[in-house]
Amino acid sequence: MIGTRRAPAGVLVVAAAVIAAGAACGSAPPTSEASAASRPPTSGSSPPTTRPPAPTSPPPPAAPSTTSTTSTSSPSPPPFAASVRAVTASELPYTWRPGCPVSPAQLRMLSLSFWGFDGRPHTGTMVVNASVVPAAEAVFRTLYDERFPIREMVPEDAYRGDDNAAAAADDTSGFNCRYAVAPGPPHWSVHAYGEAIDVNDVQNPYVDGTTVIPPAGSAYLDRADYRPGMAVPGGQLVDAFAAVGWYWGGRWTATPDYQHFSATGG
Repeated sequence: MIGTRRAPAGVLVVAAAVIAAGAACGSAPPTSEASAASRPPTSGSSPPTTRPPAPTSPPPPAAPSTTSTTSTSSPSPPPFAASVRAVTASELPYTWRPGCPVSPAQLRMLSLSFWGFDGRPHTGTMVVNASVVPAAEAVFRTLYDERFPIREMVPEDAYRGDDNAAAAADDTSGFNCRYAVAPGPPHWSVHAYGEAIDVNDVQNPYVDGTTVIPPAGSAYLDRADYRPGMAVPGGQLVDAFAAVGWYWGGRWTATPDYQHFSATGG
C-alpha cells in the first residue's frame, strides 16, 4: 500500500507557533486605504463640517471733510439809481438870485449814483434844468455802468456859488447863475440856464494860456497821459455825453474847457 508523506517535524512546529501568535493578538487581515475611504460612516458618526467664514466688520464711516468752501465772489454792487424833485429858491441861496435867466421852478434837484475814486459806489446831487433831466440821467447811468470815477457831486451852493472853489474841490456840478468865463462883454454861462455840467475839474481843467482853473489841473495838461477821471476824445466821459447829443468844451482849441459839457454847445 502506498503511505502518506509527512512534513518534517520542525516545519510543523514553526507553523503552529505563528498561527497561535496571531490568534492571541486578535489581529485582522490588513485592509487597503482605498477600502477604508470607500467605507460608509458607521452609525452615530457626524459628517465632516466646514467652518463658516469669520464675520467681517463694515468699514468705518469716512471722516467728514475739513475743507471749507469759501466764496471768493464779491457782492454785486447796487444798481444805478436816479431820482428827481423840484427845487426852491431857499435851496439855492448862493447860486440863484432875481434876474437870473431861469427861475427855480425851471430847475430840478437830481440825485444820482456814481463811482468814486475809492472804487466804491456813492450818491451825489446836482441842480439842472428840468429840460435836460432825461439826458443827464442817461449820461450818469452810462458812467456808473462803466465805473468811470467821479470825485464828488454836490450843488455849487455848497461852495457859496464860488466856481473856483468848487473846481479846486474837484466837484461835479450843474447849475450856477454866473457869467461865462470868456473874453468880451459879460454874458450868461450855459450853467446859468442849468444846461451844462462840469465833471472832475482837476482832471479836466479850463486852460487859457498860462491860466489853469483849478491850479491843481496843471498836472493834467498832458492830455495824452491818460489817467482815471479824464475826458479825452473817444473816452468814456466824452462818449457818454456825445451819446445824448451834448457837446464837449475840450474841442475849443484856443481855450479848452475839458471839464465842460453842454446841451447847446456853449
